[in-house]
Amino acid sequence: MNQEKSDVKVAVLGAGLWGKNLVRNFYNLNYLHTVCDMDPDNRKKVQDEYPGVNLTSDFSEVLNNKDINAVVIATPSHTHFKLVKMALEAGKHVYVEKPIATASQEALILKELAESKNLVLMVGHLLLYHPAVNRLKMIVESGELGEIKYVQSDRLNINYFKNDRSVMWDLAPHDVSMVSYILGEEPLRVISAMGVSSESNEIMDITHIEIEYESGCVAHISDSWIHPQKRVNLMLRGTKGSAMFDDTLPEHKLQVFKNDKPNSGSNIALDYIEIEPLKLECEHFVKCIKQGLKARSDGENGYFVVKILEDAEKMMLGDKLQILNQHNFVSSRSKQ
Repeated sequence: MNQEKSDVKVAVLGAGLWGKNLVRNFYNLNYLHTVCDMDPDNRKKVQDEYPGVNLTSDFSEVLNNKDINAVVIATPSHTHFKLVKMALEAGKHVYVEKPIATASQEALILKELAESKNLVLMVGHLLLYHPAVNRLKMIVESGELGEIKYVQSDRLNINYFKNDRSVMWDLAPHDVSMVSYILGEEPLRVISAMGVSSESNEIMDITHIEIEYESGCVAHISDSWIHPQKRVNLMLRGTKGSAMFDDTLPEHKLQVFKNDKPNSGSNIALDYIEIEPLKLECEHFVKCIKQGLKARSDGENGYFVVKILEDAEKMMLGDKLQILNQHNFVSSRSKQ
């Protein structure tokens, strides 16, 4: 494609809680052309903070604008499939926040549509662009930890909005994509999955899933919307050593340990840790458009993440249905 910087013009759809960060980054990188948001308050904030940016509440204006060749979608996940499909059909490169869709068949359709039109389709799996994650991937590839046998990822926080169908769909895309990227493997199958609703409704705000990878490595992923203290930890256990990544720490985020030596932790120096991972992700999207590259978190990456989450949710809901049926059976017997 080899476009000049000025030829890449981005429209951001959704300038809310997370979308405003994408607006800020693409504006600072000098690629932001238009912001589309139905909320007049959000549009007013953009107008005040980013002079010269076009504003609209009508997505069709973005799709029909020939100057805009890239669309960034930061809307609720249940809208992703429809909006991404519209943008791709209009010939726009697309960056969509995770997950790419909420059904694997939809994700596959988007992947194939982007490929057929030779367009960049990138999913916002942010941690694939984190300096610490990339350094950890290099350590794994070097063999320093030996063969990775077990991974544990805990992403626990408080969320008062709960605007998704479960915490798994909100947070686990980060975990699944990150672990798969570090291991250099696609997940093979879901071993087990369970979810709990602290408010006894249909929205699970605590989930645990176990995944087997092609090499036999098992990953345990825990996500929560109800933990009052934030915790973002990743642990890898290999045959030679182990690694810990704690993204809540201001420094010394990554440590490596020898399995056979107590108190052997050593801090790993991280290059460019001061750079915001989201900025690196936005730069990667533009680079892929300019050079005709496949995104690190492309449609294929988005598809297998959704497929794993879909399988895990079926397992969770199946367990809940079985428990409900057992409860109803016991209740009916007690009334006899």
